[in-house]
Amino acid sequence: MLTRWDPFQEMLSLRNTVDRLLDNTFGTQSTVDQNFTWGLALDVVEKGDEFVVKASVPGVNPDDIEVTFTNNVLTIKGEIKKDEESKNDRYYMRERRYGTFSRSISLESRINTDKIQANYDHGVLTLRLPKAEEVKPRRIAIRGDGGKVIEAKVK
Repeated sequence: MLTRWDPFQEMLSLRNTVDRLLDNTFGTQSTVDQNFTWGLALDVVEKGDEFVVKASVPGVNPDDIEVTFTNNVLTIKGEIKKDEESKNDRYYMRERRYGTFSRSISLESRINTDKIQANYDHGVLTLRLPKAEEVKPRRIAIRGDGGKVIEAKVK
């Protein structure tokens, strides 16, 4: 299995490690506002006549997720709302993300936009994007010498 290197994610990981180190050393919690736009991790698989896209969005109401497909670009946007907190609350640890998230990917193949399906189950958004008819592989008959038909196979 190959894992794609993401330098931005490694930078965030380093920052979180340094923040925890400083918090543990000085006994205070970071007061940095975490309300920012963050990327959304995706799995994209090409399965024959369709692409399947999976995004983990636990705790997000499906009504708060917006999915668009324009000019062969799939965009998933949403928001995780911040919990209500009072001034008397003192957090010992606060690692859950909140704020907006957005991710756009470009697909090489043309997609039949009328047949895109979206499903949300147990915090996983699954999108099925069927390829348009003109880009689906098909067999082409080749006529050889003597009228014999040879079937070409498409991978």
